[in-house]
Amino acid sequence: MGFSISYHGFIILVFITFIRNASAFTGTYGVNYGRVADNIPSPESVVKLMKENKIKNTRIYDANPKVLKAFKGSGIEIIIGVETGLLREISASPDRAMDWVKQNVEPFVPGTRIRGVAVGNEVLGGGDQGLWEALLPAVKNIHAALDSLHLADDIEVSSPHSAGVFASSYPPSAGEFKETLMPYMQPLLEFFTKINSPFYINTYPFLAYISDPEHIDIKYAIFKKNPGIVDNKTKLHYDNMFEAQIDATYAALEKAGFGKMNVIVSETGWASRGDANEVGATVSNAKTYNKNLRKRLLKKKGTPYRPKMVVKAYVFAMFNENLKPGPTSERNFGLFKADGSVAYNIGFSGFVSSSATSRFSLKVCNEVPKFLFDFFKAVKWVVFTGFGSSMTQTET
Repeated sequence: MGFSISYHGFIILVFITFIRNASAFTGTYGVNYGRVADNIPSPESVVKLMKENKIKNTRIYDANPKVLKAFKGSGIEIIIGVETGLLREISASPDRAMDWVKQNVEPFVPGTRIRGVAVGNEVLGGGDQGLWEALLPAVKNIHAALDSLHLADDIEVSSPHSAGVFASSYPPSAGEFKETLMPYMQPLLEFFTKINSPFYINTYPFLAYISDPEHIDIKYAIFKKNPGIVDNKTKLHYDNMFEAQIDATYAALEKAGFGKMNVIVSETGWASRGDANEVGATVSNAKTYNKNLRKRLLKKKGTPYRPKMVVKAYVFAMFNENLKPGPTSERNFGLFKADGSVAYNIGFSGFVSSSATSRFSLKVCNEVPKFLFDFFKAVKWVVFTGFGSSMTQTET
């Protein structure tokens, strides 16, 4: 009997530990919900759009209260962001970090499933050394604030990186962090190991391709059939750049002494339109990349170098964002157009954009009697574009 009690107590303890250390990611597929635009649907409509398309994970780049309220009760897991401009003050003051958490996290949980806080974005890949120095103290202060409020077991703390942190990334086995960043990267990785946070990387085959279209096969970049490459050191074959970039990240982490750290792709995508010098920024290539990426993620498999580490990724982005600065491509990464219609068909449903029905939204349709709504859906009338697609998404 004593053994039985101890055994069951052990099982319960393991179960509780599992729950308390739950990942910030459900399934393998998520979408970044950027809002640098003045013409995209309301947060409430976006939630309905995500639910209709079974998108279970999202990231935002701030902690907008209207957005967080809209996600309440949706079941969608969300990572919110501490904006990079706040890092210096939060790094210098635990009280400021506590104020931020009390204002932007505590009032919304557990109704809104905030599963992570991203502290800054692409900080170490940028050129501001002051921000490099502020990053780790800010991360520690945010985590300490969550811990003090008994939220740290449910809310992960992280900080996404760009390809700018690498000294080399080709072939994948040559992946290595810049030596100049190691005084900041090393202690950051040590802390993330301590709190069991993964390494988030923003990985864009699109950017690699447009920087060297003469030497990079577009088929390799967008998951189409191609000869691929062989890494001479590992003898591993890669038939797509996405996996090669992830394995370059694993190689860099291994060289830094963190070979067991998991990697999650915090951003990846392909622009459907670009400037004259942004070769490959077309609707066709964007559709191919995102459709094939989605299929690949739903297979729930690893990479050639880490076959047991299931790849998870957030696609950039939910919408084309008309106010984003920079080249034309920056405003054309959306899976959906600003009116909520699909930018191209990868199996998602959107709002109809025709003049006759553009005033309809999922919010309005939810107010239609169910028998009429079901009828409209059955005959593919008025409400959703792409309805009845042959591509079925069972888990995202």
